[in-house]
Amino acid sequence: MNATRWVLTAALAGLPLLGCAGGGTATEPAGQLEIHTLTHDGQIRRYALYVPRGKDGTPLPLVFSLHGGGVGLEDQIGIRGHKSPFKLWMGLAEREGFYVVYPEGLPGAYGRPTWNDCRADCTVSSSADDVGFLLALLDAVAAEHPVDRGRVYASGMSNGGFMALRLAVEKPNVFAAVAAIGAAMPAVSSCGAPERAVPVLFMNGTADPNMPYDGGILGNPPQTSHGTVMSTPDSVTPWADLAGARPAAVRRLPDLDPDDGGTVTVSDYIVAGRVWVRLYTVGGSGHAAPSLRERYSALFERYFGHQNHDIEAVEEIWRFFAGVSSDSGPDR
Repeated sequence: MNATRWVLTAALAGLPLLGCAGGGTATEPAGQLEIHTLTHDGQIRRYALYVPRGKDGTPLPLVFSLHGGGVGLEDQIGIRGHKSPFKLWMGLAEREGFYVVYPEGLPGAYGRPTWNDCRADCTVSSSADDVGFLLALLDAVAAEHPVDRGRVYASGMSNGGFMALRLAVEKPNVFAAVAAIGAAMPAVSSCGAPERAVPVLFMNGTADPNMPYDGGILGNPPQTSHGTVMSTPDSVTPWADLAGARPAAVRRLPDLDPDDGGTVTVSDYIVAGRVWVRLYTVGGSGHAAPSLRERYSALFERYFGHQNHDIEAVEEIWRFFAGVSSDSGPDR
């Protein structure tokens, strides 16, 4: 790896303590957080890597956290002081024992970082070989740290969620599971339809002004240059069908914050008693990852819609990831 000499402990970066929703103890993300560079296709690419303390040489899982369109690396990892539910991956990684890598996309039409996902009718994102970059990044991390190749996961928000879904479509042999927040399957795909079952989690708001839950044109206001998506339920269907999964009873989660404008329901799709696809329908929520600890401002919500405060998105996603790699399956 070509490392930029930018190294600090997560504690010095001002990262918060992370508790465990539904149990566990608060864990300080006091491992090592580094920003590195990697040259791919002649482009210098940046990424941050979080390494938990106390490694003993045992191969650990690796989670890719993919930013939304226009979100820079420093904002994703929360070192500029902005709220970021995704920086909480680090405290969770410290508690559970895994690596977190935060890659950065290349500038798109608006000059901000983006991912080249599968939306064939989107003209605002970079045209970079991001699949190749992420695979090269996986190899680079694994060359310096013991990575369990059977437990590599991708999670993303918005444009990053679309990118995670692209990885599931094109590299199902590499990624054990993916999660998409504020994203759905493209209505016009440059990658084709998925052909192999991969455990997938969707987490979408019903009042998202940027990524319509019922499908259609993306953007606020809608802009055809941002592409079109299938509805969230229709996005779940191909993944459930490939696995031969059938819907279980829908669960409503506790309404921990009655003032956040909505509640969360969970729809599981089961194969032989195991969860294969999971859908979090975040009622009344906008284009924001749910979080109890990292709460966005009123100004953010004015443009992107309400943020739900009943669940911690990264906790729910990790529970799903860990479960699909276990004998018992995800918690239900």
